[in-house]
Amino acid sequence: MVRNPPSLKLRQQNGNSIPRRENKKEVQKKTEKQQSIKVNNEVNYLAYPAGDTALKALLSARFCAAIWSHVTDCDETYNYWEPTHYLIFGKGLQTWEYSPEYALRSYTYLMVYAAPAYLYQILLGPNPLLLFYLIRCVLGLLSALVELYFYKAVCREFGVNIGRMCLAFQLFSAGMFISSTALLPSSFAMYGLAGACAAWWTQKYALAIFVTALGSLLGWPFAALLGVPIAYDMIIMKKMYKDFIQWSVISAVAILLPMVLIDSSYYGKLVIAPWNIVKYNVFGGAGPDLYGTEPFSYYLLNGFLNFNFIWVLGLLCPVFLVLQYFFVPTKNKITLSLPHYVSIAPMFLWLAVFMFQAHKEERFLFPIYPMICLCGAISIDVIQKLVYRVLCIFFRAPSGTHYLDWTVFVMVGAVMVTSLMGVSRIFSLYNNYHAPLDLLIELQKYPAEGKIISNANVNVCLGKEWHRYPSSFFLPDKNWKLRFIQSEFKGILPAPYSEFENGTTLIHSHFNDKNLEEKSQYFDISKCHFLLDLDLGKETPLEPNYSVQDRWKVVKSLPFLNAEKSNSFLRAFYIPFITNKYVQYGNYNLLQTVRHRIKT
Repeated sequence: MVRNPPSLKLRQQNGNSIPRRENKKEVQKKTEKQQSIKVNNEVNYLAYPAGDTALKALLSARFCAAIWSHVTDCDETYNYWEPTHYLIFGKGLQTWEYSPEYALRSYTYLMVYAAPAYLYQILLGPNPLLLFYLIRCVLGLLSALVELYFYKAVCREFGVNIGRMCLAFQLFSAGMFISSTALLPSSFAMYGLAGACAAWWTQKYALAIFVTALGSLLGWPFAALLGVPIAYDMIIMKKMYKDFIQWSVISAVAILLPMVLIDSSYYGKLVIAPWNIVKYNVFGGAGPDLYGTEPFSYYLLNGFLNFNFIWVLGLLCPVFLVLQYFFVPTKNKITLSLPHYVSIAPMFLWLAVFMFQAHKEERFLFPIYPMICLCGAISIDVIQKLVYRVLCIFFRAPSGTHYLDWTVFVMVGAVMVTSLMGVSRIFSLYNNYHAPLDLLIELQKYPAEGKIISNANVNVCLGKEWHRYPSSFFLPDKNWKLRFIQSEFKGILPAPYSEFENGTTLIHSHFNDKNLEEKSQYFDISKCHFLLDLDLGKETPLEPNYSVQDRWKVVKSLPFLNAEKSNSFLRAFYIPFITNKYVQYGNYNLLQTVRHRIKT
């Protein structure tokens, strides 16, 4: 923990020296001195985590997420984990987005994680499951480093009181737990926004532009929207036209050129993946609405689940800032470099666009998750100032004291409540939804214990549970293959990559961009050796209860949430001794056939 020394006193320099132009180093030192004065004037002996302490806390939280978080989105599995598995092992599932006919996804993004995993595989030949968790730990490390940079910049720009609350929200919120180690471009865009904002607030404009471009081009093209406030600051407020254009061009060339070369080599034709996905979603493509639409309230509810009251306070941040302007007058600058309305603009600009899109998904808000933590912290800081104002008026708090001396209970209470709710939500997610990963880990025992010989061809089948499959990294060997059997789902499913060397360049007839069912991809259930299925006590002709059929035996069964028969609040947040009374579970079963032996 760091404690600030007593307030510094500015010394006036006497003399009749001729004014001269300050160089960059002098300007930087002067800025740092001003910030030191700002921090020290904020409150004497204010305790807050130092950089090394914050990094240790962030690494601990992110590595916990890497191990215990389940794969929350089937798009993460089939559009990112499966192609990554293909890049490493030459085997995996391909979606229509990776067909050269459409080429919506970038292999360059996958190479960031596949390259080190591939080297590890070549050198040590580990179990594929270890590579899955290695990649997740790499994601967690990257997230922790960027979040540390973000935390330091928040302390510098907004003050250490807001900084330490923001850090606490990042550590314990379920939203950051889910997004930080997800293999998704939206998570990469989140890293980009956090890094870009940190560079922006510390006036490292070249770095801010480059990181914004990295998160947008290599990650998710729509994240370029988050860079609009940075552009506004540079072009409108500071008239830095030349710097903005220069670094925008440099960043675009430095990132896009390698991407185009790598992606074009994989697809076998000229491909600019960021443009293709924008064109599909915005300019005349079939559009994302084919994959489901949600009401306006979807993000409001989802935001509360992932951030509880931090989300509410974050949304109300502009209101609290207006109240601060009218009721907490101050002669000192509240922020160091930028006015609040510019600094927090990325979050509200993003919400203004995505809240009104018909197609909504949880991962679409990932890029602004750090900003939600920041805006929530700003709101609490304003509440503290308002409480202190009331105390001064009605209870005559001693003059000359700082507002933090009298309102620390507000901060502590807010952090404790939101942190407990965040941990409660994280525990609930693990308890309710982790069964598919645990059951597939059970498959590792078969070759390890000699129950199945190493070169056996094994078919692991999925029906209605296709969307909860974590990835082929959970299959013990290359000879184990995932198969889809027919269920009530009528959309398009992934298909195995071609096993030829040029598999990524081949165009297959079984892909379409209209989400139309392709029945040729269904596998004969009589040839399945293992089946992953959820028993919730209801059946249909295409989705029977396989666990009671004579042809299957239950290898292992774990509880899985039965959402329809559970209390809405208590299934979302775990409360000891109470939740289990109002939440019901079904049986998630790993089944093995008893009809035929596994052939080599």
